[in-house]
Order: sequence, then C-alpha cells, then structure tokens
Amino acid sequence: MKNKIQKITPNLWFNTEAEEAANFYTSIFKDSSITRITRYGRERHETEGNAEGAVMTVEFRLEGQEFVALNGGPQFKFTEAISFIVHCDNQEEINYYWDKLSEGGDKKAQACGWLKDQFGVSWQIVPADLSEMISGPDSEKSERVMKALLQMKTKIDLNLLKRAYEG
Repeated sequence: MKNKIQKITPNLWFNTEAEEAANFYTSIFKDSSITRITRYGRERHETEGNAEGAVMTVEFRLEGQEFVALNGGPQFKFTEAISFIVHCDNQEEINYYWDKLSEGGDKKAQACGWLKDQFGVSWQIVPADLSEMISGPDSEKSERVMKALLQMKTKIDLNLLKRAYEG
C-alpha cells in the first residue's frame, strides 16, 4: 500500500469547484490527468456545508507536477501572493496558455504576464529564458528588458523582449 508520493504537493482550497478546476487545468496542460477523487463521508465538518458523497478532494497531475484541490468551503480565497509560473519556449506557447488560463478570469488582474483565472488562481505565463534576460551579467540589457516587461499590460510579447535585450 506504500505508493511513492511527491515530497511537496500544492494544495488548492476551493469553495465547491475543486473538480471543475481540476478538469479545467487538465484540459489545458499536456501530460495531465486526474488521479483520484475522494468524497465526503458521514464524518466531516458540518460547517463546511458539503453533503455526504460530495467531492472533498481531487488529486491531479499537470506536466508531472502533483496537485490537490480541496472543496473546503468559502472561508478562504486565493490571492496573488501565490502564483504558478508557466515557462514557455515561444510566443505560440505564451499565447496558448494565456488564452486558455485567462478565459473567464479577472481582466483587471492582468499585467506583465500575470493573470488570474476563473477560479481566482494566479498564473505567470513567461518565456523560459526571462530569468536569464533580466538577471544576466550585462545590466544594460537586463534594464532594457525589465523596462519593456513592465510596460506590458497583459500577456508578454516575446519578440519585444528579445528586441529590448538585443538593444
């Protein structure tokens, strides 16, 4: 009965949308699946408002990363203090993940590659080499890239960042 488990697993607290969110995320990312659904039994916190048989947790995998989504009730909300970074190899990937994850999300919470999805979870859709561009040894290049990045009001334009990097 001893299964090898991931050492650290993000746990996402939803009101009642855990299964819907897991289905949404697994429909977007490759190599993704729902691995287990656990339902509330008779023993549960009555204050949660979750009926016996309702989904309690959904375990799912996105690109090899394990997650748990919990239907825990309305008392906690997501904030931008925690976000998931999606490293993209090209503009096509940036566009794909941005378009999919921002669908139905908070348009006012978009800037510099950050977005908030329809469940309130924050994501950063960034080029895979962004860290190198903004922290490289040539401070002039890094400053130009950071200036260009901070002017982007929604998704990142990789070509614009590359032009800023090249000077």
